[in-house]
Amino acid sequence: MIRAAVLAGLGTYVPSRVITNDDLSRILDTSDEWIRSRTGIAQRHWAPPGTATGDLAVEAGGRALKSSGSGDVDLVVVATTTPDHPCPATAPGVAHRLGLNAVAAYDIAAVCSGFVYAMASAAGAIAAGIADRVLVIGAETYSTILNPEDRTTSVIFGDGAGAVVLRAGDPSEPGALLGHDLGSDGSLKDLIIVPAGGSRQPVAAVAASGDRPAETYFQMEGKPVFRHAVTRMVASSEAILHRAGWAPESVDWFVGHQANVRILHAVADQLGIDRDRTVVNLDRVGNTSAASIPLALDDAASRGLLTPGDRVLMSAFGGGLTWGSTALVWPEIVTG
Repeated sequence: MIRAAVLAGLGTYVPSRVITNDDLSRILDTSDEWIRSRTGIAQRHWAPPGTATGDLAVEAGGRALKSSGSGDVDLVVVATTTPDHPCPATAPGVAHRLGLNAVAAYDIAAVCSGFVYAMASAAGAIAAGIADRVLVIGAETYSTILNPEDRTTSVIFGDGAGAVVLRAGDPSEPGALLGHDLGSDGSLKDLIIVPAGGSRQPVAAVAASGDRPAETYFQMEGKPVFRHAVTRMVASSEAILHRAGWAPESVDWFVGHQANVRILHAVADQLGIDRDRTVVNLDRVGNTSAASIPLALDDAASRGLLTPGDRVLMSAFGGGLTWGSTALVWPEIVTG
Protein backbone atom coordinates (compact mmCIF):
# COMPACT_ATOMS: atom_id res chain seq x y z
CA MET A 1 0.00 0.00 0.00
CA ILE A 2 1.25 3.46 -0.90
CA ARG A 3 1.19 5.72 2.14
CA ALA A 4 0.21 9.33 1.47
CA ALA A 5 0.40 12.33 3.79
CA VAL A 6 -3.15 13.52 4.50
CA LEU A 7 -4.09 16.86 6.05
CA ALA A 8 -5.75 16.14 9.40
CA GLY A 9 -5.43 19.35 11.42
CA LEU A 10 -4.77 23.08 11.00
CA GLY A 11 -3.99 25.78 13.56
CA THR A 12 -2.53 29.29 13.51
CA TYR A 13 -1.46 32.09 15.79
CA VAL A 14 -0.46 35.74 15.39
CA PRO A 15 0.61 38.13 18.18
CA SER A 16 -2.03 40.59 19.35
CA ARG A 17 0.19 43.61 18.68
CA VAL A 18 -0.86 45.20 15.37
CA ILE A 19 1.42 47.58 13.45
CA THR A 20 -0.44 49.64 10.84
CA ASN A 21 1.03 51.45 7.86
CA ASP A 22 0.26 54.72 9.61
CA ASP A 23 2.29 53.54 12.62
CA LEU A 24 5.29 52.96 10.35
CA SER A 25 4.84 56.28 8.54
CA ARG A 26 5.52 58.05 11.81
CA ILE A 27 9.03 56.57 12.05
CA LEU A 28 9.92 55.96 8.39
CA ASP A 29 9.83 57.99 5.18
CA THR A 30 6.77 56.18 3.90
CA SER A 31 2.98 56.34 3.82
CA ASP A 32 -0.03 54.09 3.84
CA GLU A 33 -0.59 54.78 0.13
CA TRP A 34 3.04 53.98 -0.76
CA ILE A 35 2.97 50.64 1.09
CA ARG A 36 -0.47 49.56 -0.14
CA SER A 37 0.22 50.42 -3.77
CA ARG A 38 3.47 48.43 -3.86
CA THR A 39 2.61 45.46 -1.65
CA GLY A 40 -1.10 45.33 -0.84
CA ILE A 41 -0.27 45.30 2.88
CA ALA A 42 -2.27 47.43 5.32
CA GLN A 43 -1.03 46.05 8.64
CA ARG A 44 1.07 43.32 10.19
CA HIS A 45 1.49 41.70 13.63
CA TRP A 46 4.76 42.05 15.53
CA ALA A 47 5.55 40.02 18.64
CA PRO A 48 6.23 41.98 21.83
CA PRO A 49 9.85 42.15 23.04
CA GLY A 50 10.95 38.92 24.69
CA THR A 51 8.70 36.73 22.52
CA ALA A 52 10.54 34.09 20.51
CA THR A 53 9.62 32.09 17.42
CA GLY A 54 9.21 28.98 19.55
CA ASP A 55 6.50 30.71 21.59
CA LEU A 56 4.44 31.34 18.47
CA ALA A 57 5.13 27.81 17.21
CA VAL A 58 3.82 26.27 20.43
CA GLU A 59 0.57 28.23 20.15
CA ALA A 60 -0.06 27.26 16.53
CA GLY A 61 1.11 23.68 17.05
CA GLY A 62 -1.23 23.16 19.99
CA ARG A 63 -4.16 24.42 17.96
CA ALA A 64 -3.30 22.14 15.04
CA LEU A 65 -3.13 19.14 17.35
CA LYS A 66 -6.53 20.03 18.80
CA SER A 67 -7.92 20.45 15.29
CA SER A 68 -6.68 16.98 14.36
CA GLY A 69 -8.47 15.41 17.32
CA SER A 70 -5.31 13.91 18.79
CA GLY A 71 -2.28 15.18 20.66
CA ASP A 72 -0.03 12.39 19.44
CA VAL A 73 2.52 12.67 16.63
CA ASP A 74 5.75 10.85 15.80
CA LEU A 75 7.64 13.81 14.34
CA VAL A 76 7.76 17.60 14.63
CA VAL A 77 9.18 19.71 11.81
CA VAL A 78 9.57 23.48 12.28
CA ALA A 79 10.24 25.70 9.27
CA THR A 80 11.74 29.05 10.26
CA THR A 81 14.23 31.73 9.30
CA THR A 82 14.24 33.14 12.83
CA PRO A 83 15.04 30.22 15.18
CA ASP A 84 15.17 30.74 18.92
CA HIS A 85 18.93 30.02 18.85
CA PRO A 86 21.60 29.27 16.23
CA CYS A 87 22.02 26.04 18.18
CA PRO A 88 20.04 23.92 19.03
CA ALA A 89 17.13 23.67 16.62
CA THR A 90 13.82 25.19 17.73
CA ALA A 91 11.72 22.06 17.03
CA PRO A 92 12.84 19.88 19.97
CA GLY A 93 11.97 22.62 22.46
CA VAL A 94 8.60 23.14 20.81
CA ALA A 95 7.90 19.41 20.93
CA HIS A 96 8.79 19.31 24.64
CA ARG A 97 6.55 22.25 25.48
CA LEU A 98 3.67 20.55 23.65
CA GLY A 99 4.16 17.40 25.74
CA LEU A 100 5.54 15.45 22.78
CA ASN A 101 8.56 14.10 24.61
CA ALA A 102 11.01 11.75 22.86
CA VAL A 103 9.58 12.29 19.37
CA ALA A 104 11.90 13.15 16.48
CA ALA A 105 12.12 16.90 15.87
CA TYR A 106 14.14 19.12 13.55
CA ASP A 107 14.14 22.49 11.78
CA ILE A 108 14.05 23.32 8.09
CA ALA A 109 15.54 26.56 6.76
CA ALA A 110 14.16 27.43 3.33
CA VAL A 111 12.95 30.95 4.20
CA CYS A 112 9.53 31.69 2.63
CA SER A 113 9.45 28.26 0.95
CA GLY A 114 10.03 26.60 4.31
CA PHE A 115 6.50 25.38 4.94
CA VAL A 116 6.25 23.68 1.54
CA TYR A 117 9.67 22.10 2.07
CA ALA A 118 8.63 20.96 5.54
CA MET A 119 5.44 19.35 4.24
CA ALA A 120 7.47 17.51 1.61
CA SER A 121 9.86 16.29 4.29
CA ALA A 122 6.97 15.15 6.47
CA ALA A 123 5.32 13.40 3.53
CA GLY A 124 8.57 11.57 2.85
CA ALA A 125 8.75 10.39 6.46
CA ILE A 126 5.18 9.13 6.24
CA ALA A 127 5.77 7.38 2.90
CA ALA A 128 8.89 5.68 4.28
CA GLY A 129 7.06 4.45 7.38
CA ILE A 130 9.22 6.57 9.69
CA ALA A 131 6.17 8.37 11.05
CA ASP A 132 2.40 7.92 11.04
CA ARG A 133 1.54 11.45 12.18
CA VAL A 134 3.64 14.59 11.76
CA LEU A 135 3.22 18.10 13.15
CA VAL A 136 4.51 20.64 10.61
CA ILE A 137 4.91 24.23 11.81
CA GLY A 138 5.95 27.39 10.00
CA ALA A 139 6.82 30.10 12.51
CA GLU A 140 8.58 33.46 12.31
CA THR A 141 9.45 36.54 14.34
CA TYR A 142 10.78 38.62 11.47
CA SER A 143 10.47 41.77 13.55
CA THR A 144 13.66 40.65 15.33
CA ILE A 145 15.77 40.77 12.13
CA LEU A 146 14.31 43.84 10.39
CA ASN A 147 16.31 47.04 10.14
CA PRO A 148 13.98 49.66 11.64
CA GLU A 149 15.47 52.29 9.30
CA ASP A 150 14.94 50.29 6.09
CA ARG A 151 11.52 51.11 4.65
CA THR A 152 11.92 48.55 1.85
CA THR A 153 11.84 45.61 4.29
CA SER A 154 10.33 46.87 7.56
CA VAL A 155 6.98 47.57 5.92
CA ILE A 156 6.66 44.09 4.41
CA PHE A 157 7.14 41.49 7.11
CA GLY A 158 5.03 40.33 10.02
CA ASP A 159 5.27 37.71 12.78
CA GLY A 160 3.11 34.63 13.09
CA ALA A 161 2.87 30.85 13.04
CA GLY A 162 0.80 28.25 11.24
CA ALA A 163 0.75 24.48 11.67
CA VAL A 164 -0.77 21.36 10.17
CA VAL A 165 -0.98 17.76 11.27
CA LEU A 166 -0.34 15.26 8.48
CA ARG A 167 -1.34 11.61 8.96
CA ALA A 168 -0.71 8.47 6.95
CA GLY A 169 -3.57 7.69 4.60
CA ASP A 170 -4.61 6.71 1.09
CA PRO A 171 -3.48 8.80 -1.91
CA SER A 172 -7.05 8.93 -3.23
CA GLU A 173 -8.70 10.38 -0.13
CA PRO A 174 -9.46 14.11 0.37
CA GLY A 175 -6.60 15.95 2.04
CA ALA A 176 -3.85 13.77 0.54
CA LEU A 177 -0.87 15.77 -0.73
CA LEU A 178 -0.68 15.06 -4.45
CA GLY A 179 3.08 15.32 -4.84
CA HIS A 180 5.70 18.01 -4.45
CA ASP A 181 7.83 20.16 -6.72
CA LEU A 182 10.91 21.72 -5.07
CA GLY A 183 13.86 23.67 -6.41
CA SER A 184 16.66 26.11 -5.59
CA ASP A 185 19.28 28.39 -7.15
CA GLY A 186 22.13 29.13 -4.77
CA SER A 187 23.86 31.40 -7.28
CA LEU A 188 21.30 34.06 -6.30
CA LYS A 189 21.55 33.62 -2.53
CA ASP A 190 22.56 37.24 -1.97
CA LEU A 191 19.18 38.53 -3.18
CA ILE A 192 17.59 37.55 0.16
CA ILE A 193 20.06 37.33 3.02
CA VAL A 194 21.07 38.11 6.58
CA PRO A 195 24.83 38.41 5.97
CA ALA A 196 26.14 37.95 9.51
CA GLY A 197 25.46 35.35 12.15
CA GLY A 198 26.69 32.16 10.52
CA SER A 199 30.11 30.62 10.01
CA ARG A 200 30.65 32.60 6.78
CA GLN A 201 30.49 35.87 8.70
CA PRO A 202 30.29 35.47 12.49
CA VAL A 203 28.52 38.25 14.31
CA ALA A 204 30.94 41.09 15.01
CA ALA A 205 31.14 42.59 18.48
CA VAL A 206 28.48 45.23 19.00
CA ALA A 207 29.95 48.72 18.89
CA ALA A 208 30.55 50.52 22.15
CA SER A 209 27.67 52.85 21.28
CA GLY A 210 25.35 49.88 21.33
CA ASP A 211 24.54 50.12 17.63
CA ARG A 212 23.58 46.85 15.99
CA PRO A 213 25.75 45.93 12.98
CA ALA A 214 23.88 46.37 9.69
CA GLU A 215 25.02 42.91 8.58
CA THR A 216 22.82 41.29 11.23
CA TYR A 217 19.64 42.62 9.62
CA PHE A 218 17.56 41.06 6.85
CA GLN A 219 18.37 42.40 3.37
CA MET A 220 16.48 41.93 0.10
CA GLU A 221 16.75 43.20 -3.47
CA GLY A 222 13.12 43.68 -4.30
CA LYS A 223 13.01 44.03 -8.09
CA PRO A 224 14.95 40.86 -9.05
CA VAL A 225 13.20 38.94 -6.28
CA PHE A 226 9.83 39.91 -7.76
CA ARG A 227 10.88 38.71 -11.21
CA HIS A 228 12.32 35.40 -10.03
CA ALA A 229 9.37 34.78 -7.68
CA VAL A 230 6.85 35.00 -10.50
CA THR A 231 8.93 32.89 -12.90
CA ARG A 232 9.70 30.13 -10.42
CA MET A 233 6.26 29.93 -8.82
CA VAL A 234 4.60 29.67 -12.23
CA ALA A 235 6.95 26.89 -13.41
CA SER A 236 6.68 25.01 -10.11
CA SER A 237 2.88 25.32 -10.08
CA GLU A 238 2.67 24.04 -13.64
CA ALA A 239 4.81 21.05 -12.69
CA ILE A 240 2.58 20.07 -9.77
CA LEU A 241 -0.60 20.65 -11.78
CA HIS A 242 0.74 18.29 -14.44
CA ARG A 243 1.57 15.71 -11.77
CA ALA A 244 -1.91 15.99 -10.25
CA GLY A 245 -3.57 15.86 -13.66
CA TRP A 246 -5.35 19.17 -13.09
CA ALA A 247 -5.99 21.87 -15.68
CA PRO A 248 -5.38 25.40 -14.32
CA GLU A 249 -9.03 26.33 -14.81
CA SER A 250 -10.05 23.40 -12.58
CA VAL A 251 -8.23 24.86 -9.58
CA ASP A 252 -10.69 26.24 -7.06
CA TRP A 253 -8.16 28.13 -4.93
CA PHE A 254 -4.60 29.25 -5.48
CA VAL A 255 -2.87 29.73 -2.11
CA GLY A 256 0.48 31.33 -2.85
CA HIS A 257 3.10 32.61 -0.46
CA GLN A 258 1.80 35.95 0.79
CA ALA A 259 4.70 38.21 -0.16
CA ASN A 260 3.11 40.79 -2.42
CA VAL A 261 -0.35 40.98 -3.96
CA ARG A 262 1.16 41.90 -7.33
CA ILE A 263 3.21 38.69 -7.29
CA LEU A 264 0.12 36.64 -6.45
CA HIS A 265 -1.88 38.21 -9.28
CA ALA A 266 0.98 37.87 -11.78
CA VAL A 267 1.36 34.17 -10.98
CA ALA A 268 -2.38 33.56 -11.21
CA ASP A 269 -2.58 35.43 -14.51
CA GLN A 270 0.25 33.44 -16.08
CA LEU A 271 -1.22 30.16 -14.85
CA GLY A 272 -4.67 31.02 -16.16
CA ILE A 273 -6.34 31.05 -12.74
CA ASP A 274 -8.86 33.80 -12.06
CA ARG A 275 -7.61 36.40 -9.61
CA ASP A 276 -10.77 36.02 -7.56
CA ARG A 277 -9.68 32.40 -6.95
CA THR A 278 -6.48 33.63 -5.31
CA VAL A 279 -6.45 33.63 -1.50
CA VAL A 280 -5.13 36.92 -0.13
CA ASN A 281 -4.66 37.71 3.55
CA LEU A 282 -1.36 39.61 3.45
CA ASP A 283 -3.29 42.88 3.73
CA ARG A 284 -3.87 41.97 7.39
CA VAL A 285 -0.74 40.00 8.34
CA GLY A 286 1.98 41.02 5.88
CA ASN A 287 4.64 38.61 4.68
CA THR A 288 5.05 36.01 7.44
CA SER A 289 7.59 33.90 5.50
CA ALA A 290 7.34 30.21 6.52
CA ALA A 291 4.04 30.87 8.34
CA SER A 292 2.47 32.44 5.27
CA ILE A 293 0.69 29.53 3.56
CA PRO A 294 -0.87 27.93 6.67
CA LEU A 295 -2.07 31.35 7.82
CA ALA A 296 -3.66 31.89 4.41
CA LEU A 297 -5.27 28.44 4.48
CA ASP A 298 -6.73 29.05 7.92
CA ASP A 299 -7.98 32.49 6.91
CA ALA A 300 -9.68 31.10 3.80
CA ALA A 301 -11.23 28.23 5.75
CA SER A 302 -12.51 30.50 8.52
CA ARG A 303 -14.10 32.83 5.95
CA GLY A 304 -15.91 29.90 4.34
CA LEU A 305 -13.95 30.13 1.09
CA LEU A 306 -12.41 26.67 1.33
CA THR A 307 -15.03 23.92 1.28
CA PRO A 308 -14.61 20.12 1.17
CA GLY A 309 -13.85 18.93 -2.33
CA ASP A 310 -12.14 22.14 -3.47
CA ARG A 311 -8.96 21.74 -5.47
CA VAL A 312 -6.20 23.73 -3.76
CA LEU A 313 -2.85 24.67 -5.30
CA MET A 314 -0.09 25.92 -2.99
CA SER A 315 3.16 27.54 -4.15
CA ALA A 316 5.96 29.49 -2.48
CA PHE A 317 9.22 31.27 -3.24
CA GLY A 318 11.92 32.41 -0.83
CA GLY A 319 15.55 33.00 -0.03
CA GLY A 320 18.17 30.53 -1.10
CA LEU A 321 16.75 31.01 -3.67
CA THR A 322 14.15 28.29 -3.06
CA TRP A 323 10.71 27.48 -4.37
CA GLY A 324 8.13 24.73 -4.11
CA SER A 325 4.54 23.69 -4.76
CA THR A 326 2.03 21.07 -3.70
CA ALA A 327 -1.69 20.43 -4.12
CA LEU A 328 -4.59 18.71 -2.42
CA VAL A 329 -8.34 18.29 -2.42
CA TRP A 330 -9.65 20.12 0.65
CA PRO A 331 -10.95 17.68 3.29
CA GLU A 332 -13.53 17.91 6.04
CA ILE A 333 -11.56 19.67 8.75
CA VAL A 334 -12.20 21.81 11.82
CA THR A 335 -9.53 24.49 12.10
CA GLY A 336 -7.98 25.25 15.47
